[in-house]
Amino acid sequence: MRLNIQNETSRLRSVVLGTAKSNGGTPDIEEAYDPKSIEHIKAGTYPKEEDMVAEIEAVAEVLKKYDVTVYRPELIENYNQIFARDIAFVIDNKFIKANILPDREKEIKAIQHVIGQIAAENVITLPEEAHIEGGDVMPFGDYILVGTYGLDDYPNYITARTNIHAVNALKDLFPNKKVVSFNLKKSNTNAKENALHLDCCFQPVGLNKAIIYKGGFLDSEEYQWLVNLFGKENIFEITKEEMYNMNSNIFSIAEDVVISERKFDRLNNWLRTNGITVEEVPYSQIAKQEGLLRCSTLPLIRD
Repeated sequence: MRLNIQNETSRLRSVVLGTAKSNGGTPDIEEAYDPKSIEHIKAGTYPKEEDMVAEIEAVAEVLKKYDVTVYRPELIENYNQIFARDIAFVIDNKFIKANILPDREKEIKAIQHVIGQIAAENVITLPEEAHIEGGDVMPFGDYILVGTYGLDDYPNYITARTNIHAVNALKDLFPNKKVVSFNLKKSNTNAKENALHLDCCFQPVGLNKAIIYKGGFLDSEEYQWLVNLFGKENIFEITKEEMYNMNSNIFSIAEDVVISERKFDRLNNWLRTNGITVEEVPYSQIAKQEGLLRCSTLPLIRD
C-alpha cells in the first residue's frame, strides 16, 4: 500500500473507519477518558450501542458512495473501537503509531491487517516519552499543525494527549516541514472548557477555508496565527456550544465534499454557500463521547 496524506481535504481514496459493534456498554466513570463521556454516564444518557452502530454505518455508506476503500478494525469483544484517529495517523507516506493511553494499546493490534500492507520502513513508532494522538495532528501542505499542552501540570490532565516531546519528534521525522504547535485548553471535568484534540477546535476545509473556535486555544497569538494563515474572510468561527457539539470535527472526502452532522445547520449552510457538498449523517450519539467524524476516521491515501 502506497500511503499519501499531504492535507485534510484532497480527494480521499482509502481510510480506516472505526466500529461501534460490541462496544462494551456504558463504562464506569473511572474508565472514561474525557469529561463529556463522564457527563453522560452520570446523567444516564450515555449512547446505546445500536444507535452508535447505525451512525457509523451511515458514514460507511457515504464513503461507499464516493468509491472510497474502507478498512475496518478486527472486532475486540466488549471494547470501544470507534475513534480510529486516536491510534495512528499518516503524513506523506509514513504511518505513525500513536503513543496512546496504555489501556487502548490493543486497538492498534486490531488494524494490523492494514499495517501489514505498508512497507516496514514507513511504519513509525515514536520514542516512548513522545505522547501523541492523531486528533492533534493535521498535515497542511508544507506545515504540520499540532495541538499540544506544554504546561508543567500536563500529567494532571487525562485530556492532555500530545506533549512537547511528540512535537519535537515530528520535527525530527519531517525536517522539510514546518511543525507548528498550539497549546490547547484542557479540563478533566468540564467538556465546554476542554479541547480534547486540535480537531475539537480547528479544522481546514475546502481549498482555503477553516473552522475554528477561539476559546479552545490557551494562547490568543497562536489562534491569531491560524486566522492569519487562512485569512479572516475564510474562517468560520464557531461558538462554545458548537464546539461542545463538535462542529469542527467534520470529515472531508474532497475539497468540495464533506461529511457533517445533520444538526449542524449554521455550519452546513456556510459550507454549501462556499460551494461544498454536505453529506449529512446522524452522529449526535457518538458525539457524547467527545469525538465526531474526523475522530472516527484514519485516512491512508488522498490524491
